[in-house]
This record gives sequence, structure tokens and C-alpha cells, in this order.
Amino acid sequence: MNEQRVYIRLKSRIRVKEPSSLTIGGISSLIADDGLREELEKMPAAGAMKDPGSSPVVIDSMNIVKLMLARYPDLDIQVVGPVQTIVWHKVEKQPMKPVLFCLVWFLLFIGSALAIMNFHEDVSMSGVHRKLYKVITGTETDSPLWLQIPYSFGLGLGMILFFNHLLRKRINDEPSPLEMEMFNYQDNIDRYVALNHKHPNEQEKSDD
Repeated sequence: MNEQRVYIRLKSRIRVKEPSSLTIGGISSLIADDGLREELEKMPAAGAMKDPGSSPVVIDSMNIVKLMLARYPDLDIQVVGPVQTIVWHKVEKQPMKPVLFCLVWFLLFIGSALAIMNFHEDVSMSGVHRKLYKVITGTETDSPLWLQIPYSFGLGLGMILFFNHLLRKRINDEPSPLEMEMFNYQDNIDRYVALNHKHPNEQEKSDD
């Protein structure tokens, strides 16, 4: 068999229900001759996992290369992109519990309302409204409702636009700040897991 070049790019993160059932095609993208690529994609990737039942599972590119060379020794394998794939178990969504949902919603509602009221009290928002009312109309009043009512509606509308969601409907395609924070949080976890994962050579030395 003549030497054939294969390019492999590991996916940085995937979620599956059974990591032990993963194939090389499921954790990476391959560029090779069609027949060879199909055979490589069907190869099980469990041999590259130290403990397929744990979560997360870190798959190192060196282990994938070893698996491929064990079956096709003449391959010229070029690894591009990420050198590790982090496999997380996909957890099935539990049915929503109405009582728990109402309790959490109530706590969040009260907490956010108190936070907004305390902020407005700290910056003396009512005093600012009264001063604006006097500047605009030239008269004083303790309840400038035509400023306070639109401000209250605008505050709610601003929160909807800020989080980019109205109930379950997304307003536009841009990620919301909450989604960006969740993405950064997951990315930090992935980097921590990858940095604390022992390389196969290091693992062998520690075992010795």
C-alpha cells in the first residue's frame, strides 16, 4: 500500500449519550481519499479513551493517531486544529416540575425587584424624576407619573432587548449576554479539563 496522506481535525467539544460508541468520524473531520476516509470514520474511538464511562472524557490526538496507524501503518497523518476532544455525557432533560418552577420564578422575581428598587433608592431616581419634571414643566410635583410610568415600561422593554428573548422566542440572531457568559463558562471548564488531563506519555511515566 502506498503512503497516503490524511488530514484530521478534532472537534473541540461534543456531547453524546454513550461515549464508548463514538467513532473517529464522530469526533473529527477527515480529509482523505473517499474509500479510506469512510473506513477511518467508521473506526471506534473507544481505544483512545482511558475511561469511557466517566465525564468528561478527554481524547488526545496522539491516541487517535495510534489507532489509525495500528490499522494503516503507511498513513501520513497530519493533525490540524485542536489536539484534544472533550466528550461530555448528554443528560436527558427532566420534565418540568410546576411547583419547583413557580418557586424559582417567585424567588427570582422578588430578588430582581428588590435589586432594582434598591438601585433606584441609592441613586435617588425619584428625586431625579422630580427635578426633570420641574425643568421641563416649570412646576413641582411629588409624583411625576408621566415620567415614571413610561420609565417603568421602558425598563422592562430594555431588559427584554438586553437578554434578546421574549419568553422562548429569540428577537434576533445575536447571542444574548447570558448566552455569552454561559459560553465563556463552558469554555473555561473545557480548558481546565484539557490542561489538567495527563498526556499519554506523562501517564505512562507516573504509572512506572
